[in-house]
Amino acid sequence: MLTLEEIRTYAEGFLESVPDGEPLSERDAALIGLGVRVSPSALDMQGTEDYTRRALDSGATPAQVHETLVLVSGLGVHTLMMGSCTVAAVLRERGEPSISAALDARQQQLWDQYVGDDPFWDSMEQQVPGFLDALLRQSPEAFEAFFLYCAVPWKTAALRAYIKELISLAVDAAPSHRFMPGLRLHLANAVQLGVGRKAILQTLAIAAAAPLHTGIG
Repeated sequence: MLTLEEIRTYAEGFLESVPDGEPLSERDAALIGLGVRVSPSALDMQGTEDYTRRALDSGATPAQVHETLVLVSGLGVHTLMMGSCTVAAVLRERGEPSISAALDARQQQLWDQYVGDDPFWDSMEQQVPGFLDALLRQSPEAFEAFFLYCAVPWKTAALRAYIKELISLAVDAAPSHRFMPGLRLHLANAVQLGVGRKAILQTLAIAAAAPLHTGIG
């Protein structure tokens, strides 16, 4: 079982040589708090309301608040990430030809269009090996939808890239999710974008304080 202490220990080791930098602004802290409370693994609706008010009161725009929701709603893609790889392994074990055969014309066209030689996807391959290939082979429709949906908050761009990475980091580190492949990816991205040690550790503290999912009546 992956614990919050293990998450923090990993992050502190990763951040050993990262400059302290600036702490989170009140607005950024509120948006991160909103992200972990509205995530599918928490759905704390009172907390969502409270943090929406905090974010707006600290200067966030309505577009930035809603883009946080769109960003976090992509958490469901982790079902595709882990599930597609697991199902592909079982199918490969059973000799299913479609899992190992050369891509057909449509699959190859989708791969070239959405992945190609873009080095961005190398980091995802490192964290979730075989995910994109497994998804494409099992459902070209879901493969294309993954790219189109996850791109929405990056196209609308109400939030800057660094805060999107911090919100994603917090959601992956939250007690009811603890998704290390995403955490490692978003931690590295945040550092690459210039986020310092202080802000990242604050983000993890906000995540650790997020409630567990108690259900929706």
